[in-house]
Amino acid sequence: MVMSLSFSSVTVKPCSMSVSNKKAGCCGRRFSVTRSEITVAPNPKQGRQLSKQGFPLTDLHVQEVVHRQSQIISPCSKPKRKFHSTFLNDAYEKCRNICAEYAKTFYLGTLLMTEERQKAIWAIYVWCRRTDELVDGPNAAYMSSGVLDRWEDRLHDIFNGHPYDMLDAALTDTLSKFPLDIKPFRDMIQGMRMDTRKTRYNNFQELYLYCYYVAGTVGLMTVPIMGIAQESVIPVQSIYDAALYLGIGNQLTNILRDVGEDALRGRVYLPQDELAQFGLCEKDVFSRNVSERWGKFMKHQITRARFYFNRAEEGVSQLEKASRWPVWSSLILYRKILDAIEDNDYDNLTKRAHVGRAKKLFTLPQAYTRSLSNRNTKFRPFLTRLI
Repeated sequence: MVMSLSFSSVTVKPCSMSVSNKKAGCCGRRFSVTRSEITVAPNPKQGRQLSKQGFPLTDLHVQEVVHRQSQIISPCSKPKRKFHSTFLNDAYEKCRNICAEYAKTFYLGTLLMTEERQKAIWAIYVWCRRTDELVDGPNAAYMSSGVLDRWEDRLHDIFNGHPYDMLDAALTDTLSKFPLDIKPFRDMIQGMRMDTRKTRYNNFQELYLYCYYVAGTVGLMTVPIMGIAQESVIPVQSIYDAALYLGIGNQLTNILRDVGEDALRGRVYLPQDELAQFGLCEKDVFSRNVSERWGKFMKHQITRARFYFNRAEEGVSQLEKASRWPVWSSLILYRKILDAIEDNDYDNLTKRAHVGRAKKLFTLPQAYTRSLSNRNTKFRPFLTRLI
């Protein structure tokens, strides 16, 4: 299952000077953390009304990351691994090329960001992609728990200033500039472990946890990169929640787009209890039966994904303006994938929803316009169909 590598995000500014007072946060900024409950999507009995049930485990993950990353002493005061400037420039250039090749729309959206933030995002993107390819890449047939254990050991080496190769070195350098905690990176590896052990999800709570591990973590690990607008007044926890919601929405969209392909691999990333509520079972998935019931089931799943995109918007509007463009690009593009599933009459069993190159490029001016808009302006979801 390919995870979402489009970055949901928000956050504190990078340090530009060393901090001698260890009681101060990065550049003197600390954050208070408030309790926030993760909200789940609508269930069939409620139609479009939203359930307010929380997911305590995921909620605790988010709170822990917020607390740990906001309490990190300025990265500038940490011992810094010295790399030759030419070596580092080559490392970041390699990361840039990988991002430009495999995430073209998102990459173009990063070009308005400051150079330091661009490099950091590219380095994180590459690490996430390499992690994902352990399970879904060309060598996935050789995957074992030992491979992921060694990858996690290597992650600790990166955080301890001992990178294995050039791409790892780019992330090590990024860690010296931004207050990043290891937890969301480790959690993503845990998501890869889930993919090697689990091919069915009994209910949405199980699926939600999986989405957190493989995609919600991306939003959390990029929070210290994007930068929160100075005039933002909402709690930092709420911005982290929005980053999580975008990751969840992206991964749910990936799942809906890839139902047919995943079935060929014997995997069903759909809540089994909800299939049953609509009179379906996994046999309908494997037989590729696009029935009226399937259409109704897909409408419900698409509504849920859009719910998380809607929840993400408030956080996007609180970013530094230069960082909003790639995030809006991701949000609009993934909404268009949901539109494409609808345009295929909900047939994601024999067809793969596709957003053409022209439409992808057209999301860039749309996203740019959104990034400049008043942060108090609420984005209306139906505009993604009309523009």
